[in-house]
Amino acid sequence: MGVFILRRIGVMILTALCLTFIVFFMTNLYPNLEKLAKTQGNFRMTEAEVQSYLDRNGYLQPIFSKYAQWLGVAPGWTKAVNDGVRGRCVHGTVSVDEINNAPKYCGILQGNWGFSTVFKNDVGPLVLARLGLTGKLMMWVLLLMIPLALMIGVLAGMREGSATDRSLSTISIVTTATPEYVSGVIFVAVFASSTVGLKWFKGTATAAMEDATFNNFFLPVLTIALYGMGYIARMTRASMTEVMTAQFIRTARLKGASFLRIVLKHALRNALIAPFTVIMLQFPWLLNGVVIVETLFNYKGFGWLLVQAAGNNDIELLLAVSVASVVVVLLTQLISDIGYVFLNPRIRIS
Repeated sequence: MGVFILRRIGVMILTALCLTFIVFFMTNLYPNLEKLAKTQGNFRMTEAEVQSYLDRNGYLQPIFSKYAQWLGVAPGWTKAVNDGVRGRCVHGTVSVDEINNAPKYCGILQGNWGFSTVFKNDVGPLVLARLGLTGKLMMWVLLLMIPLALMIGVLAGMREGSATDRSLSTISIVTTATPEYVSGVIFVAVFASSTVGLKWFKGTATAAMEDATFNNFFLPVLTIALYGMGYIARMTRASMTEVMTAQFIRTARLKGASFLRIVLKHALRNALIAPFTVIMLQFPWLLNGVVIVETLFNYKGFGWLLVQAAGNNDIELLLAVSVASVVVVLLTQLISDIGYVFLNPRIRIS
């Protein structure tokens, strides 16, 4: 197991490097840099003024040099300007003594994620704070989505072809086929609108950032949970149906075991092996799903931050958000592989 984990970690590191370099390359294309210069300066800037801004802030270096500095494996750039010295490891223009006392390496490996041109703040604490808010949202989504999906899947798969099976399968298909932006708008119009709605809940979740209550947090949680619930329920139902026709289930029936005992003791554990992997893969999907829901309900978490970074061409912030997404995806895949081995003893790691 230890060798397996080390190999997977090695593959994860290589994958992370490849993915982050692709994002770094795309965000540092010249049209994006030109847009950044005009956003920070003036949209009437001439080409010469754009070149001067980019050169002054270290954006015109070779792509591999910038990527190495961003990682923190190469010394940060410095450049003498008319009123002092500028560099990657300092903010603004400083004196020669200050640049000499500044750290030589200042990339993500040293904990320096850059400076946000939109929020005018360090990127690292900003991403961690927003990721924590999204983590709170995801926790409540999982607490609602997983038990409900497993219950629907197990009940549907216990008796294949029954009326219960057909009804619950239809519900699962409908929830999966309805995107979050559709169900979210419907929920707001029906349950939160001040004109024609029932006014049971609030249509915005901004207040939930500080104090999450049932009134201001249930609608975004329900919107995300319903979409993911159908997929997990269908996978659980398919797995349960397959297990219920297995030979050991028939043997248990011939021995006279009760149907409830057969389901709970023999079928359920084997039926949950495949859904476990699906559940773990919901984490990457949740990071994408919250982009829509957080924007719709004005919940300023990780997804909202991603929209702000992309919409305002905040390169450093967009890179940090991408790194956080890559890390979450790779870690959940590793946990999924390890958990799958423990759930299914027949698997052997060579």
